[in-house]
Amino acid sequence: MTDKDKQIIHMDQDAFFVSVELKKNPKLIGKPVIVGGSTDRGVVTSCSYEARKFGVHAAMPGRMAKQLCPQAIFVRGNMDDYSRASHEITEIISERVPLFEKASIDEHYIDMTGMDKFFGCMKFASELRQTIIRETGLPISFGLSVNKTVSKIVTNECKPNGEMELPFPDVRPFLNPLAVHKIPGIGDATHKKLSEMGVRKVQTLAEIPQELMFKILGQHGLGIWQKANGIDLSPVVPYRERKSIGTQTTFESDSMDISKMKAILSGMVTNLTYDLRSQQKLTSCITVTIRYSNFETVTQQARIPYTALDSLLINKAHDLFKKLYSKRMLLRLIGVRLSHLVSGFEQIGLYHTSEEEYDLYQAMDKVRNHYGLESVVKACIVKRPERDEHGKVIKYNPRKKHLEKQEEDQSVEERKKSRIRTFINSDLGTATKLDG
Repeated sequence: MTDKDKQIIHMDQDAFFVSVELKKNPKLIGKPVIVGGSTDRGVVTSCSYEARKFGVHAAMPGRMAKQLCPQAIFVRGNMDDYSRASHEITEIISERVPLFEKASIDEHYIDMTGMDKFFGCMKFASELRQTIIRETGLPISFGLSVNKTVSKIVTNECKPNGEMELPFPDVRPFLNPLAVHKIPGIGDATHKKLSEMGVRKVQTLAEIPQELMFKILGQHGLGIWQKANGIDLSPVVPYRERKSIGTQTTFESDSMDISKMKAILSGMVTNLTYDLRSQQKLTSCITVTIRYSNFETVTQQARIPYTALDSLLINKAHDLFKKLYSKRMLLRLIGVRLSHLVSGFEQIGLYHTSEEEYDLYQAMDKVRNHYGLESVVKACIVKRPERDEHGKVIKYNPRKKHLEKQEEDQSVEERKKSRIRTFINSDLGTATKLDG
C-alpha cells in the first residue's frame, strides 16, 4: 500500500483548556480568556481565539499577555477537569475506530486506511466529530489526508470548529503557499535560520536540495524537507496508558530555603502517590528536577522497588534533591516525576511495618475522596501554629476570629469617617478664610 492510499484523520480540540472553562462558565463565551499566566512569572497555557487576535499565544509570559490584552480574563485552570474531559473524548474515539494514537491531551490520530471500502472516511470522521461535540459539549476540528503531518497541517488551517479532506493529488498545491512555520517541528531557532536563508514559503523549502538541507540542519533538516514535500512515513502508534505522572512548580520569587524545598517535594510526592493508588498503579522510578535562577536545569533519577507508598518516595525525593542541589544559587523551579508505571497493588512484606503504613494511606485516601485532596496533608507542609508569649499554641476559635474581624471592620470604618470629617473641616476652614 502506497502513501497516497492512506487515510489518516487528525482530530484536535479547539483551545481545549479554554473550551473546558467556557463549558463550566458560559459567561466567558465571546470574551478574551487566558488560562494560566495570571502572575508576572506565570506562563500562558491556553487562550481563546478572542485573545489570540491581540497576539497572545500559548507559552507566552503572563506579563506580556497582560500588556497585549489588558482586558483579558485570566483563569487559573484545573488539570483534573482537563484530564477528565480528555479521557471522555478518548473513550468516545476508542469505541468507534479500529486504530488510534493519542498524541497529547487534546489531539488524536486515527488510521482509517482501507475502511473506505465499507463507508466514506470523510463521512465517518464528520459523524465522529459531531458525536464528540454532542456528548461532551466541546468544539473539535479535524483534517483527513494521506499522513500524520499533512492531516495535522490541514486541521490547523481549518480551525476553529472546522473539518477538511485533502486527497493525495492536492497535497503539494495545498502546502506550497503556506508559511514554513506551519510545518510541525519547525521551532523559533529553525524558523530564524530558514528566514535568514530567504526561505519563507513551504514551496521554497521543498525545492532546496536534500544534501544542502542536511549540511545546514543535519538530520532535522532532512525531516522538515520531507514534511515540506508532504512525506511522512511515521505510523499511527496504538494508544497505550501513560507510563509516567509528574508535577512541577515555578516559585513566585527565587528561593534557596532548603526546608521549604523539602516541604514542597513532600507535598508533590503525596499528591502523586494518591493519584497512583487511585489508579491502582505502582512506580519503579522517581525523577527530581530543579532549575536555578540562571535557568540551568538539572535532573536526577533513581530506580526503586515497585511502590505507591508516600514515605519511601518522599525519602528518595529528598535524597535526589540533596544530590542535585550542588550550587549555592537561588532556585526558580522544582519538580517530581514518577515513571515506569505498572498496574498493581503494594506487596506487603512479612517483616516490616508497610502493612500498617499502607492501611494508614488507605484511610487517608478515603478522607481525601470524601473531603478533598487537601483535607489530609503532611505536617511539614502546613504553616506552624501561632503561639502566645508563653510559647503555648493558640487554639483556633472561629467565633473569636469572627468578632475580631467585626471589630477590625468597625475600626476601619471609624478611621474612614474620621478622615472624611477632617477633610470637610479643613475644607470649610479654608473656605472661611477665603471669604474673609
